[in-house]
Amino acid sequence: MSSLKSPNSRPRKKAVKRDFRPKGRPFSQAKRREIAEKTILRLRDLDPNPKCELFYKTQFQLLVSVVLSAQTTDKMVNRVMEPIYREGFTPETVVSWGQEALLEKIRTIGLAPTKAKNVFRLSQILIDQHKSRVPKTKEELEALPGVGRKTANVILGELFKHPTLAVDTHVYRVTMRLGLHVEANADKCEEQLLKVVNPKYLPAAHHWFILLGRYTCKAIKPNCDACQLTDICPSYPV
Repeated sequence: MSSLKSPNSRPRKKAVKRDFRPKGRPFSQAKRREIAEKTILRLRDLDPNPKCELFYKTQFQLLVSVVLSAQTTDKMVNRVMEPIYREGFTPETVVSWGQEALLEKIRTIGLAPTKAKNVFRLSQILIDQHKSRVPKTKEELEALPGVGRKTANVILGELFKHPTLAVDTHVYRVTMRLGLHVEANADKCEEQLLKVVNPKYLPAAHHWFILLGRYTCKAIKPNCDACQLTDICPSYPV
C-alpha cells in the first residue's frame, strides 16, 4: 500500500464473507496501546499529513459541511457545496436566503429538510451570539442545532487543533477490528480510544483511521491484501 488512498497493485482476491471482530478475550490496556502505536506509526508513514476530505474555505463552511455530512458521503457534500462555497457563503448568506431557499440548494443531500433547518438556525445563532464566528469550545458547539459530539470534535480538531478523536462509522469499525475497543456505541469508543492513543498523535489519528476505513478496511469487502497492518490486526484471518 503506497498510500492510504491508493492501495498497491497486488491482485485482489475474490471477496469472502468473514467475521472481522477480534476473537477471544479483549486485550489489556497495555496491549491496546501497543497496537495503537504500531498502527498509527505505519499509517503516518503512508500519509504524514492527512487532510480532511471535505472542501471548505472558511471555518463556517467546514461547520456546515460536517453538519451536512451526517449519514451521507463527503463526496456528495462536496459536489453540492463546493460551487456554493466558491461564490461566498457566510451565516449572513444563509439568513438572507431563508430556510426554504437553502433547502432547494441542498435537496440532493440526505435528510436535507432537517439539515436545512439546522443550518439556518445555527447561522442565526452564530450571528446573534458569536459575531458570526465558529465557537472554540465543545459546550458552545454542541449548543448549536445539528451539532453533536462527533461534529464538535471534528471542528475542534480540524480548525483549532484540539487533541480530539472524533468517532464516525469508519473510526468505530477499524479500531474495533484492531482490538482497540469492544464498545457498543461511538461515545464509549471515543473514551476508550483516548486511553490508548498517544495524545501526540491527535487530532491526526482521526484522519488516519478514517482513510484506512474509507479506502482499505471497508465495511463489506475489506481489502486485506492491500493492508499494511495484517501482522498486528487481530481480526485478520490467519
